[in-house]
Amino acid sequence: MLKEYIKEIFTIVKQGDAREESCYKALASLLEVFAQSTKRAAVRVTIQPKKTEAGNPDFRIWDGREHITGYIEAKHSEEDLDKAERSEQLKRYRSAFANVILTNFFEFRLYRNGDLIDKVQTGRQFIAGRLNVAPPVENKNKFLALLTRFFDFSLPKTYTPKTLAQTLAARTHYLREQIDIELERKGNGLEGFFEAFKQHLIAGLTKQEFADIYAQTITYGLFAARTRCEKQFTRKLAFDNIPRTIGILRDVFRYVSLEEPPPELSWIIDDIAEVLAVAEVKQILHEYFAGGAGADPIVHFYETFLAEYNPQERELRGVYYTPTEVVSYIVRSLNVILKEYFDKADGFATDSVTVLDPAAGTLTFPAEAAKIAVGEFATRYGAGGVSELIKKHILENFYAFELMMAPYAIGHLKMGFMLEELGYELKDDDRFKLYLTNTLEMKELAQSNLPGTSSLSVESHAAGEVKRDAPILVVLGNPPYSGHSANKGAWISKEIKEYYKVDGKALREKNPKWLQDDYVKFIRFAQWKIDQAGEGALGFITNHSYLDNPTFRGMRRSLMNSFDHIYILDLHGNSKKKEKCPDGLIDKNVFEIRQGVAIILAVKKKTLEKKIVHADCWGLRREKCDWLQSNDIKSTRWKTLDPASTFYFFVPRDERLLASYEKYPKVTDIFPVNSVGIVTSRDKFVIDISRDKLANRLRMFCDNNTSDSLIKQTFGLKDSTRWKLKDARENITRDRKWEKEVVQMLYRPFDQRWIFYNDAVVERTRKDVMRHMMQENVGLLTCRQQNTSGFFHAFVSDMIAESCVVSDKTREINYLFPLYIYPEVDLFNGGSRYKRQVNISAEISAVLEKTYKKRLKPEAVFCYIYAVLYSDTYRRRYSDFLKSDFPRIPFCADYDLFKSIGRSGKNLVDLHLMKSKKLDRPAAKFDGKGNNTVDKPVYDQKKERVYINAGQYFAPVGGDIWEYRIGGYQVMGKWIKSRKGRRLSLEEIRTYCRIAAIVKETMKTQKKIEELYAGVEKECVE
Repeated sequence: MLKEYIKEIFTIVKQGDAREESCYKALASLLEVFAQSTKRAAVRVTIQPKKTEAGNPDFRIWDGREHITGYIEAKHSEEDLDKAERSEQLKRYRSAFANVILTNFFEFRLYRNGDLIDKVQTGRQFIAGRLNVAPPVENKNKFLALLTRFFDFSLPKTYTPKTLAQTLAARTHYLREQIDIELERKGNGLEGFFEAFKQHLIAGLTKQEFADIYAQTITYGLFAARTRCEKQFTRKLAFDNIPRTIGILRDVFRYVSLEEPPPELSWIIDDIAEVLAVAEVKQILHEYFAGGAGADPIVHFYETFLAEYNPQERELRGVYYTPTEVVSYIVRSLNVILKEYFDKADGFATDSVTVLDPAAGTLTFPAEAAKIAVGEFATRYGAGGVSELIKKHILENFYAFELMMAPYAIGHLKMGFMLEELGYELKDDDRFKLYLTNTLEMKELAQSNLPGTSSLSVESHAAGEVKRDAPILVVLGNPPYSGHSANKGAWISKEIKEYYKVDGKALREKNPKWLQDDYVKFIRFAQWKIDQAGEGALGFITNHSYLDNPTFRGMRRSLMNSFDHIYILDLHGNSKKKEKCPDGLIDKNVFEIRQGVAIILAVKKKTLEKKIVHADCWGLRREKCDWLQSNDIKSTRWKTLDPASTFYFFVPRDERLLASYEKYPKVTDIFPVNSVGIVTSRDKFVIDISRDKLANRLRMFCDNNTSDSLIKQTFGLKDSTRWKLKDARENITRDRKWEKEVVQMLYRPFDQRWIFYNDAVVERTRKDVMRHMMQENVGLLTCRQQNTSGFFHAFVSDMIAESCVVSDKTREINYLFPLYIYPEVDLFNGGSRYKRQVNISAEISAVLEKTYKKRLKPEAVFCYIYAVLYSDTYRRRYSDFLKSDFPRIPFCADYDLFKSIGRSGKNLVDLHLMKSKKLDRPAAKFDGKGNNTVDKPVYDQKKERVYINAGQYFAPVGGDIWEYRIGGYQVMGKWIKSRKGRRLSLEEIRTYCRIAAIVKETMKTQKKIEELYAGVEKECVE
């Protein structure tokens, strides 16, 4: 058998013009003969008829019982299999298919679940090619053993939700690539689906995005069909097991099952069906109910699948499994609200109760509401009427919307399975009213004329009627959190403007982008829907940023206007803010995300008096979940809030302290001219420690002999909607004086760098304010709000400054407040210092001079302010207020105290500008042997050393100096770590030694300020 095969391959190869396809028939014959000789007579070998760009393996082997044995990928007889093994193509095959052979017709390699488990050389290619004779057969028994292992393979039947999700994710990823390629062909069978999805579901949908959606739809459709299939299961049998009421899935599977999709698709779809055919899917799902609360493999399956398949999409869409304890708390609390606020004695089981989850995912919230409704009914009236309750109430009055096809498919699966467990089996004309739709899109939908996709239009119309006309009493769920929202339709863009005003006035936020977060838009939709009905209840868990962020004050005010009772349960867990429990212990999130979350329960009822209450839930995840499971709205200890203008905070505030604090002038009132720092959007290109390196980059950038593509590749630059590299190059090349625009800037604390300060490459130069810093000047750097706990966010600069000098957290972007402003002059040729004006409010200056009976120097006022911002008492006392708005400054009425504090402030300013004479004696020295390269910066607390490599270090650096923070940075660590891989210059060595001295002297000065600050608020200037 093997000898005849080798001779036949040699005859083909000897012709000289043979391609790998020429040998297919010989290999197929070998496989069939082997199958016959080993009593596998029913085996079928299918050869892929046509190559594609991504391709499928060349052979697929069936065992004769409608099960796939495996795949074979063949290469040219002279190809090196080591090289082929490393190719992206084979990596895809090994990832997608569990049983694969790679061969060049002489050597055979067997891969099992991606791993090479056997390889055999049956003959030598060079003998056939160079000696022109048929090579002798080698390793016959080993080869037969390899084929036996290949043919003996069968997929495992035992899967957990996690392993099944992982197995399907690899294959779905491969299917997506095949769909993407198929869409590029003219006359493909997917065009109608693509156009329908774009028309009725997601405006602006790209082919790549559609391929993603469609691939997931097929996998989850097969999964849903498999759960309803009692006997044999294949791709072609799937259609018969898709519920008739889920028309969209039936449209998809009419094409997949009843028609004949291209082999490039059918091969991998068959393989997915094969995995599901052998898996005990129903057993996995039944474990959900046997396992009790918290064991939801359907939901875990979906989230695990998405995390494996496309973690970026999971992040973008904000798809995270909602812990059952969170769902339980919200739904049980809403059940209480229905009874006590709306006189619905049976809670969710009351006939007149309508429910909507506008971002349903896998129906976790509606499923819990249905279970509570059934429980309420059975407890009151007995189990005999449960089936009728489900048929006439839950299937009629519970609604849900979902945008993504995968959770839509599995949501239907989950609800059908759950209702069956509760005692009701869905009939052919039954369906749960989960609609595939974009909740935030209200556009009137046209009937689709595209073949095979009419159901998408029908579904969209049904959803549209619910959005516009159906009165909804309860809106609940976990809407997605996505700051970069893809929902920008006309309706929601108009409605969200409600949050851009407060008390009838525009917010006038310079950067209101967080109001565009998806969760904000879903809250707005729910509010609108309840306002439309005239009464109702809302129960959401969302990002908790809207509770105290000033940007959301219009949103908070609007919610206060709509709802009569608002309950806020802040679950915290914000690792971005480094939140800790009040006792200092670790605080964790109930989700596996960094963003803190909160539950809102809101009631609109005309007879109610306005009330807003708040509660905190701190601790470890398990502790929070246990508390949520055992409590509800009635047992939660609420604290009454009285949100006041202009911020209307939904968190507790010391109102007495706030009243006195708000009397102090804000830094934006003191320094009227101010701006956010510079944002380049391409720091690595336009900023450098070395002026020469930056200039060399720019010369290459301006060199017309260098192509745009090479520039992009070399410097990692990308075109965007606002910036095109070609245009930037042309603009700079025309500017013969561009070298003058290479200037110094403050990049991070004590870290001055060079920037090419040109509008052609810098996203936001902020020249209207920064131009004043090109002259002799000093400016305060501080933030409007904090993303981390504690206020450390004040610094000073005497040059233009980047936006992240004080912190690189998004919410902590720093503003710059110059002390002086200059007339319009050429930024790079100097201005007249004699015509400059003081950038301190004339009104505030007049009040201070009247109080002190002195003419004040602007620098004295600046230094006083700077000292106050470094007072630990000030920082602690007003920490809650400093989180959410610019600092306010208490000016003491005692002039002598003003002067004393100002002197300390002057000391700090000189230190932080690195101009103090105290720096002539540095606090640390550089020692050890090495080449001065920062290899791996490490702090040795015992020895008080900062090592930059194995042999060199700075010392002594005490623990308090090493830990000292300015804004979001640990100063000593940030400066040295940002030079990793760099050989320190002499000036940099001097600078780091001086920074240690600066920090040491700063802490001393802060102690003096602390002593003086005790008298500041005894009597303040008003």
